[in-house]
Amino acid sequence: MTYLTTAPGLPDILAPGLQVVFCGLNPGVDAAAAGHHFLGRGNRFWPVLHLAGFTPHLVAPQDDASVLGFGLGLTAAVGRPTSRADQVGADEFAQAAAGLRYKLAWAQPQWIAFLGKAAYAAMTGKRQLAWGEQPERFGGARVWILPNPSGLNRGYSKERLVDAYAELKRALG
Repeated sequence: MTYLTTAPGLPDILAPGLQVVFCGLNPGVDAAAAGHHFLGRGNRFWPVLHLAGFTPHLVAPQDDASVLGFGLGLTAAVGRPTSRADQVGADEFAQAAAGLRYKLAWAQPQWIAFLGKAAYAAMTGKRQLAWGEQPERFGGARVWILPNPSGLNRGYSKERLVDAYAELKRALG
């Protein structure tokens, strides 16, 4: 098991050769303080991950490191914790691109799944992005863009999130 740090208190959960690294925009304040990914009360990441077929059981945020056993990793595009992801500017995402590419080059996952379009758009300069698989690679990994599971993302019900994440799961083969 290998950890790389994105911010004090919130380590990356990465190892070489993973199937998918899920890349959140940045850690929430509570998640960073506790040292566990997707800890927010309204965050739907863990239930969606399970219902989409990535884990055989619902993983608790406190057990986030267990995802390595399922061939999954976790990181954040920007390490700075905030209360809301919209508190991270495009320039901050762009500045974080080299660090994220470095992590991916080290871990060599098959896929990176960006949770939301903002980070990937800022890191690549692309303005028109569709959900799902992207034509180019990032840090050597194939790219998939998923809707952000934050409870603040009211545009996606839990069911729609599960459908979107399950599409990536099917693409893994």
